[in-house]
Amino acid sequence: MKISYQKIISSSLITFFCFLLFSSATYLTGYDDAEAGFPVLKRKVAIARFSNETQSGVTFLMDDSGDRLGKQASDILSARLSDTGKFIMFERMDKDEIDSEKIIAGLKEEGIGVDFLIIGSVSEFGRSTDSEGKVFKRTKNQRAFAKVNVRLVDVSTGRIVFSQEGAGESVTTTVSKPFNKVNAGYDQSLTDKAISQAISSLVSNLVEKLTDKPWKSYFLSKENELYIIAGGKKQGLNPGRSLYVYKKGKTIKNPQTGGMIELPGTKSGSIKVLYSIGEDEFTEVSFVQLSQGSLEENLEDYYILERDI
Repeated sequence: MKISYQKIISSSLITFFCFLLFSSATYLTGYDDAEAGFPVLKRKVAIARFSNETQSGVTFLMDDSGDRLGKQASDILSARLSDTGKFIMFERMDKDEIDSEKIIAGLKEEGIGVDFLIIGSVSEFGRSTDSEGKVFKRTKNQRAFAKVNVRLVDVSTGRIVFSQEGAGESVTTTVSKPFNKVNAGYDQSLTDKAISQAISSLVSNLVEKLTDKPWKSYFLSKENELYIIAGGKKQGLNPGRSLYVYKKGKTIKNPQTGGMIELPGTKSGSIKVLYSIGEDEFTEVSFVQLSQGSLEENLEDYYILERDI
């Protein structure tokens, strides 16, 4: 019996391309590998207004055109994170407030529960113009340079868990020739592009750090044989999804640092989501049933994770 190597190669190629198509579809739909068929559970992230750390000493860091670079930076970062489909963004309006403890306290007072707080600053910004003249043409270059810093704060502990600096530069060139003189005016778009590039240079690592910690929720109440937990469909918590229940560990004082730490919890069982109700991502709740294990009467002793750790 003769083996057709051409058929073997063709079959292998078809299998390979089918694998690529399946992988691409899984990636584009945002599905989590740990829970095939279910979307990524969205973390709630608050971004504080970016502060000015440049030599100008102006609260909003204004350039010559009067544009507020701090607000631009926070808006661009918020848009970048929203585009991933992995986060629910909330922008703080404390324009002059950059102290993380005070911002977290304000969030809790307003009843807004978020997982992470991002504190940002525009540490450097500048523009320059240079030109070069030759016999038959003159070249004019406009440049904008920006450097931004972000700090990621875990709201549950108040500690900074990640920090990074990003830099970006944008250049536009205008060429004038005899009998065709071009007047290059002030190019405002360079400011946007420089800040955008600075944000882009750090957003990948920021997203990785934000999603590294498992999605977490808590029990709110028990109704008959069902339990009510925080979070719903707008966070990706669809019916049929399984979650894992852990009993909180002891909270003890670390004599070395003086801080309070919570010891790792112990797994108590698992629950399955039935349905969700609520107006938005901050008021949504879900009804769940206990699939495995047992829970004691005091539901405050437990927390819920998206994956088994």
